[in-house]
Amino acid sequence: MIIKDLLYAILDRTTHEKYPDIHLVTWYQPFVRNHNGEIIKIETIILNGEEVPSPILTKDMIKNIIIELAGYNGMDKFMENFELDTSYQYKENYRYRVNCYIDSNGFSIAMRIIPSDIPTLEDLNLWDTIKEMCQKWKWLILVTWPTGSWKSTNLAAMIDYINSHFKKHIITIEDPVEFAFKNKESLINQREIWNHTKGFAEAMRASLREDPDIIMIWEMRDPETIKAAITLAETGHLVLSTLHTNDTVQSVDRIIDVFPTGQQDQIRMQLAMSLVGILSQRLLPRVDKDGRVPAREILLTNDAVRNLIITGKTHQLYSVIEVSSKNGMILMDKYLLFLYKKWIISQETLFSYVRDKDGVEMLISE
Repeated sequence: MIIKDLLYAILDRTTHEKYPDIHLVTWYQPFVRNHNGEIIKIETIILNGEEVPSPILTKDMIKNIIIELAGYNGMDKFMENFELDTSYQYKENYRYRVNCYIDSNGFSIAMRIIPSDIPTLEDLNLWDTIKEMCQKWKWLILVTWPTGSWKSTNLAAMIDYINSHFKKHIITIEDPVEFAFKNKESLINQREIWNHTKGFAEAMRASLREDPDIIMIWEMRDPETIKAAITLAETGHLVLSTLHTNDTVQSVDRIIDVFPTGQQDQIRMQLAMSLVGILSQRLLPRVDKDGRVPAREILLTNDAVRNLIITGKTHQLYSVIEVSSKNGMILMDKYLLFLYKKWIISQETLFSYVRDKDGVEMLISE
């Protein structure tokens, strides 16, 4: 079996069905994530013009698929580090973010399709609050939630909004480069870790000498990157980045908690004074039709928020968000309740994700 033909058959099947994620695991048929967020097997593929059962993938087959996706240099890097992040262009309109890793069965690959067209803020139903955040021209904006929640897509829509309306210099630091931006009103330089720079911190330090207005950092994953992002925000740049956290308040705590105790007071002060806002998002299965819908929480900084961050009373931020809806903030629980009342999500989904179950039950009963 020719590995390239097998890979193309899998990609043809998944692009035809518009599945967002592909999983290739040693000793199993290919898996995909369907439109409802469930992991299912691909039972058949079209190979050489015939529909045939999807093959059980051996370790050697996946090894050769990795070589097809990343080249021999990528395979060497994978064997050295036991994991590899890269991207893959399939045909003209399909681009994938690829992660290769090793598990107890052997080699595995996770692939996520990157839309060829960058969605607008309107496409994503991100209202005027987000547009206002993107016009601050300094400070820090965070998009958070676990993997697979469209964090990169939201960031791309924000960058594209700025690119379409303002004359700015935008630098992106990514691992890997996902959405391919074209200069519109702005000038955009996209840099990929390992191909264009040795690391996030190095690229962020160098960006100060590259005359940027906006810097997009793919992920704030360690204290060095977080501190560099806050410093950039303090020095008159708009910084956009992501965190893997469960809500807006946890994002604040995560940033502070990664630093030693002796540095946390300083970080609290810096974060409080540099943060514009946090958008947290989760994708949930719909009941009104196939697919998933985003549920969101938004925290915007004001004097009350800054004071609670500085004094370490971040648990009270939920109350500030709850009473500040007229200013563009919203709690996840309230957004989930809205989706439920519109019968977009089920009651089971609602109670699976709400923070204050008793409070939501009371609101439903009323």
